[in-house]
Amino acid sequence: MNAAARYKEIAEVLRGEIASGVWAVGDKLPAEPELIQRFDASRTTVRQALAELRDAGLVRMRHGVGVFVASPRVVKRLDSRERLSRARWERNEGAFLAEAQDQGFTPSSNVKIWFEPAQDFAELFEIDETAELCVRDRVMTADGQPVMLSVSRYPREITRGTAVEEVDTGTGGVLARLDELGFERFSHEEIVGAKMPDANEKQALGLGRGPVLTIQRLTYSNGRLVEANDMVMPAESYELRYAWDAD
Repeated sequence: MNAAARYKEIAEVLRGEIASGVWAVGDKLPAEPELIQRFDASRTTVRQALAELRDAGLVRMRHGVGVFVASPRVVKRLDSRERLSRARWERNEGAFLAEAQDQGFTPSSNVKIWFEPAQDFAELFEIDETAELCVRDRVMTADGQPVMLSVSRYPREITRGTAVEEVDTGTGGVLARLDELGFERFSHEEIVGAKMPDANEKQALGLGRGPVLTIQRLTYSNGRLVEANDMVMPAESYELRYAWDAD
């Protein structure tokens, strides 16, 4: 195994132990000589592994004292009335990417697209079970750490042949493309929940123990459902924020 693969392997072991609670926030990790012996690795390799964890925000280093598990940085998810506003997408400020960047993170998004029969979503969209849906499956990361899984579905009778079916949807994102197609007067409903992650979610988000937050956002245009977006995010690294005016 080459040196790069070796330090990443060590970092992943320690990352998993932090995630599973072997090392809690504030705990001091074993000293370098202990890690060198444990992993049968060089000092340079161990230091690279610890630097990987530091760069991911999982540990903090105190010179001459040691390496400690850091409090998780939390991505604050803004009130949807702001994050999905026309003003924001007209400024090409994608909801997650813009808010994470504004909070000092380096965000990114990995997008996969496929098509599937409506089946379980047929009743929700009020279409036939065999009608096709366009699926946009995204993994959102902040500072290289996966913090959200987001799967959006759209009736293909709307998206076929449009930029909605492209990885890069262009300025303003999907809402702007739907607006150009004549859909307007958007309204959104969000259903928030919590659960224990399944195996695929644990792997994709790099989770140990602990729950995830779930949000299903339904987007309507003039009363017609045009998007169903199912999101999953680690409860420890995400904060949901909602605000409203009192009567």
